[in-house]
Amino acid sequence: MAGVAPVRLIAHLDMDAFYASVELLRYPELRGLPVVIGGHRHPPEESVDPHTGAVTRKFATLGDYVGRGVATTATYEARRLGLHSAQGLMKGAALAPQAILLPVDFDRYRHFSRLFKDAVRGIAPRIEDHGIDEIFIDLTDAQLPTTGRDGAAPTAAACEGPFETAAMSAESEIDAWWRARDLAKALKAAVLEATGLTCSIAVAPNKLLAKIASEFDKPDGLTVLKAADVPTRIWPLPPRRINGIGPKASAKLDALGITSIGALAQADVAWLMARFGRNYGAWLHRVAHGEDDREVVTDSEPVSISRETTFERDLSAQRDRDQLAAIFTELCASLADDLVRKGYAGRTVGVKLRFDNFTTVTRDHTLAVPIQDARAIRHAAGLCLKRAPLARRIRLLGVRVASLTPVAGTRG
Repeated sequence: MAGVAPVRLIAHLDMDAFYASVELLRYPELRGLPVVIGGHRHPPEESVDPHTGAVTRKFATLGDYVGRGVATTATYEARRLGLHSAQGLMKGAALAPQAILLPVDFDRYRHFSRLFKDAVRGIAPRIEDHGIDEIFIDLTDAQLPTTGRDGAAPTAAACEGPFETAAMSAESEIDAWWRARDLAKALKAAVLEATGLTCSIAVAPNKLLAKIASEFDKPDGLTVLKAADVPTRIWPLPPRRINGIGPKASAKLDALGITSIGALAQADVAWLMARFGRNYGAWLHRVAHGEDDREVVTDSEPVSISRETTFERDLSAQRDRDQLAAIFTELCASLADDLVRKGYAGRTVGVKLRFDNFTTVTRDHTLAVPIQDARAIRHAAGLCLKRAPLARRIRLLGVRVASLTPVAGTRG
């Protein structure tokens, strides 16, 4: 076995309904109920019984909401009622007026984000930050002090201290995948112990497959996906499940009769290149076969930071002005939060619009000094919107900050 390359093990860890789950730790009486997080002006009203000291809370509901706010996230119970992120709260109220409405608390979410990432680093330090609630983890060389094949997760004590480095060249593929499952169990246990929250983890040969598979068994899921599993588990999925195949490419594939990743994998690469361009067509062929050689990047300076959302229905800049304005404000606020958390300010602010005919336009505005404040970002992005054509209905709206400068003392 000497000289045999180690089995590549890449995990994607995604916290389950992160913002909502953090709020349920604070308000456990809401577990099992449809809860939406969004806006800032509706904290619960608390009263204390003078005799028993018991605290009673009265929560706002969507049915009582009036305004332009949008949902940041929702519990799984709320999602089953048709509520979801980036949805106007007034629209959500029409679907589920009884749903509980809580304000966002980004400081609290950042705190729990640091907790779960630190817990993961204690076992497997090679992680790539992919947002406030998800990370990629390179488990190829990670080892636990003790592992087992009895299906039981290692104890918290077994996860403490530095991990050992195995002679991977002597490890069989079967042993590597058993190790991957044990590591995933240990990571889930460590995250739960550190935060009280559940997460879903998938381990696969690469980032592409791990990202797709982490959605297979939510919430509190654990999936191990080998290359041999691609035909049975990946190919039946629609192409849009691949990160990088957006609405425009998905619609074009559908029009060409390619409605599954398996059908995309069977398509001739030359045929794909002729219809999607040489580079993108070749990429479509590779990813449909589950191929991805990207590394887990543990330390890199971003070129830009952005937030965008695709709407459930195309919105009109005239008739849906209030809803678009609310979503635009929420995107700028979320982007500002990302900048503060990652420790950057930027001089170039841009907007991205994709219309109902799938054309995309961008507009940028460069400032004299770097910014990271939500209000300043929204003002600059608003200047960009004034230079964009808004006659067609809008499918996607995004905001971006580039020309980044590190800001000392703000990184989370």
